Amino acid sequence: MPKLLQVALRRWWILLLAAAPLLTLGGCAQLGYYRQSLSGHLSLVRSAQPVDDWLAREDLDPELRQRLVLAKSIRDYASSELKLPDNDSYRRYADLKRGAAVWNVVATPELSLQLRTWCYPIMGCAGYRGYFQPDAARELAQQLRQEGLEPYVYGVPAYSSLGWSNWLGGDPLLNTFIRYPDGQLARMIFHELAHQVAYASDDTTFNESFATAVEQIGVARWLAARPEALREDEQSRQRQDQIQALLKTTRERLQSVFQSTASDDEKRAGKAEALARMRADYETMKRDQWGGDTRFDRWVQGLTLPALAIQGSYTDLVPDFVHLFERQGGDWERFYAEVKRLAKLPKEERRAALARR
Repeated sequence: MPKLLQVALRRWWILLLAAAPLLTLGGCAQLGYYRQSLSGHLSLVRSAQPVDDWLAREDLDPELRQRLVLAKSIRDYASSELKLPDNDSYRRYADLKRGAAVWNVVATPELSLQLRTWCYPIMGCAGYRGYFQPDAARELAQQLRQEGLEPYVYGVPAYSSLGWSNWLGGDPLLNTFIRYPDGQLARMIFHELAHQVAYASDDTTFNESFATAVEQIGVARWLAARPEALREDEQSRQRQDQIQALLKTTRERLQSVFQSTASDDEKRAGKAEALARMRADYETMKRDQWGGDTRFDRWVQGLTLPALAIQGSYTDLVPDFVHLFERQGGDWERFYAEVKRLAKLPKEERRAALARR
């Protein structure tokens, strides 16, 4: 048997053995979930082909060719300049013939920003549950609604297997994000690769904020040498930052309402008022500062309590990670080593160390 195949099979059995206790404890529903996760991921990975093979096609769509060439250069930059893992991830491309890689379900109680968590083999616990079929995600959302939780289902353009797929060819570039503007495409690749660097098994906010910090610092450097892409990116980034600031303010208002001594009915009224104010402030910002730009309308107007909660996990700790990067003298390898060290600490100790100035 070829050595590469032996290694692949050995890793495959390790993965199955690690999952077996949870599959047994979880019963048929849990088994069904992991079956769809495994089959969906394998189908996605198997559908990908090396970028160079795509570029060798004479009939390749010219726009897709340009995006793949750009993605290839971004991927090289990620490893050479940002010291992100140099492996097969994002060196292959797949057209999934759908608009999302997976559909995530998040949920909170009616009067709380505390995300419901699910635990998984290998990756630990996270504040979301992903499905490769939207109907399955909506079915879980309905079950959570019957349990008294408030669910939210949203499509995700990419996800990271935390490096576990590298022996199968790595996480691929996908049609779901390959046509993003240049800066957004670089952000996506940098963000997902960052998840392969460090991962805390019990802290979604730590993981996502770390990856967001890497993408922000990395893209700022990548764009500095590309003035045309920088100009295109600046306006979109500025408006996204303004939205994130608005969402943070809204979460703070909601947290104040939920932690008060008011009755549940009063908290419900306060929640409705905070969400209505968020939407009104967005409309004002769009009218007075953006010249009526409507590109974010559907997303902002559809935000609910669990959507606000999961958004916070991507941004709340970013300033702490940026400060940590600066404390390491802007040295990527020292920064990653420190993040890996923090990821191994108990959650409260980890957060305290990260916030240290």
